[in-house]
This record gives sequence, structure tokens and C-alpha cells, in this order.
Amino acid sequence: MKKFLPVLTVLLLLVIAGCSGESSDSGNAEETADEVRIAYFPNFTHIATIVALENGYFEEAFGEDVTIDTMTFPNGSAFMEALSTDEFDIGTVGPTPATTTYQRNSGHEIIAGAVNGGAVLATAEDSGIESVEDLDGKRVAVPTIGSTQDIMLRKELQEVGLNIEDAGGTVSLVPQAPADTSTLFLQGDVDAAATQEPWGVFLENQANASILLDEEEFAWGTDLTTTVVTANNTFTENNPELTQDYLRAHLEAIDFIENNNEEAVQIFVDHIEEITGNTLDFDETLEASNRLNPAYEINEDVIQEMATISMEAGYIPSDDVEGLVNREYLDAVLEEE
Repeated sequence: MKKFLPVLTVLLLLVIAGCSGESSDSGNAEETADEVRIAYFPNFTHIATIVALENGYFEEAFGEDVTIDTMTFPNGSAFMEALSTDEFDIGTVGPTPATTTYQRNSGHEIIAGAVNGGAVLATAEDSGIESVEDLDGKRVAVPTIGSTQDIMLRKELQEVGLNIEDAGGTVSLVPQAPADTSTLFLQGDVDAAATQEPWGVFLENQANASILLDEEEFAWGTDLTTTVVTANNTFTENNPELTQDYLRAHLEAIDFIENNNEEAVQIFVDHIEEITGNTLDFDETLEASNRLNPAYEINEDVIQEMATISMEAGYIPSDDVEGLVNREYLDAVLEEE
């Protein structure tokens, strides 16, 4: 028996090597994930993601063998940090956080649009602000420093020769969660706010604010892709079919919103109450829905201009965003229609 052992050992090693070779080959082939981790904000500009979740579009698109895990984030900085550390696979975020993070870590890509418009510049009662020029020396609330609304505000200020205090100008930025901005208005702590809906409508109705620039006038207006679908490159490269499945569900949600606006708004309001405990007024939210347009297209020219403004603000070292937008998966899905 002993003199056969080396031969047997060699044969076993050959068999193992053969199996290993087969495993290696299959490893090079596409291996579909059995879980998709989706992230979004509990904001109105993320309504497409919320509708796709609530109406079961993601479940239907992925199939019963794939589980869905969801998480929410309060702002783009937290979202992008989590995406960069592989805490989730895909979701919706503003274009500016996706662009800013791309300079430090290019491990993600924008693969579709989600919402156009939906951002406004509101002014507080008795602020005396009747034009963008009147923001000189004023305090303006933004969701976070470096947010999409921050960059939109900077664009407006540039056009009238004003700038932010940190850049030697006279306009002060006040970072504040949009849901809490009405308190700042009522207390007289800020003079204006660059914010997204439905908070613009809430400021009008709850704090007697005025809309200085609406969704069509503020910065790039409805040409701005306010919210984009952004994914981890590792996920999209390893799971191209699941990536397309996500976009199929995304497009279905956009179509549903366009054709069932009131029902979509109710879905959003109910979802927000369920996950945050906050009750949004349906009529106010419905009014806010007129200021945004769910859309899957990506305006790359605007994203590039936003990157340039971010660079000039010192948020990023370069405005080179080549490779950030990848239409491959979206185009593949659109070709099916």
C-alpha cells in the first residue's frame, strides 16, 4: 500500500487541480449576486426609488432568488462614503456628491438619471430679498456644504458677481437639514434657502416664504438632473444583468409616476411616515410634485459644469469627470423597448 500512496496522491492532486481549473473558469464567468443593496434618501427627489420599492418593481425585476436590502441616508456625503466603502451596491443621490467623491475614489459610476428639477431658492418673510443681487450679506441655508443645491446657489451668485464668504465673498452658507429649515426661517436665523422639494412648498406654507427662483429658473432649471442613479463599479461589472434589472424597475417606476401622480405621491407620503415617523401633508406634497420631473436621461453637460464650479469652490482638485457617466446599461435597457 505504501508504494502506491505517492501515485494515488499524484492522481488526487491532478483531480483537484482539474476541479480547481473548472472552478477558476466558472469564476471568470458572470456570477450573479443573490442580494442587491439599495440606498436612497427619504426625500421627494428620490420618489422613483421609493415607488419601485413599494410597488415591488425591484422584486419582480430581480426575481425570487435575489433578496433586496435597503438603507437610507440623510445627505450625499454620507451616501457616497458608504458607497465607497462597499456598504451598498446601487442607489440614488445628487450629482454633486457623486462628482466630488469621484475625484478621490473613482470606484462608482452614474448609470441613469432619476429626477430633473425639483430645487428652488426660497426667501424668508421680511428678508427684503427681491433678486439674487439682494443676497449680498445674507445667510442662505443649504442641505450640506458641497451639496447639489450649494453648487446651484454658487452658479446663481457667480452670474451676478457675488460669492460665498469662504471664497472672499459676502454670502454666508448655513448647512441645515431641509426638513428643519422652516425653523430657521421662523426664528429669523437665515434669510434664504437653496433646497429641494417638498421643502420649498413647506417653507411657503409653514413659514410664509417666497420662491425667488422656482424649479425652472434656479441654476440650470429643469435641464439639471437633480438626482442620479449611482452604482459601485464592482457591482455593475460583476452583475450586468442585475444592473439592467434595476434600471428596468427604475423606468417602470418613472412611468408609473408620470401616469399616476396622485397615487405616487400617496405612496411617497406613506413610505416616509413608515420609515421616519414624520407625517407629510399630502396636498402640499402633491403641490410640490409639479416642480419635479422624474426622468432617466443624464445631462452630462450640466454635470461637467457643476464639476467645474465644485473645483472653483475648492471642493475638488480637478473638474475631470471622464468615466463618471456610463450609459451602457441604460442604453441596453432602452433598446429593448
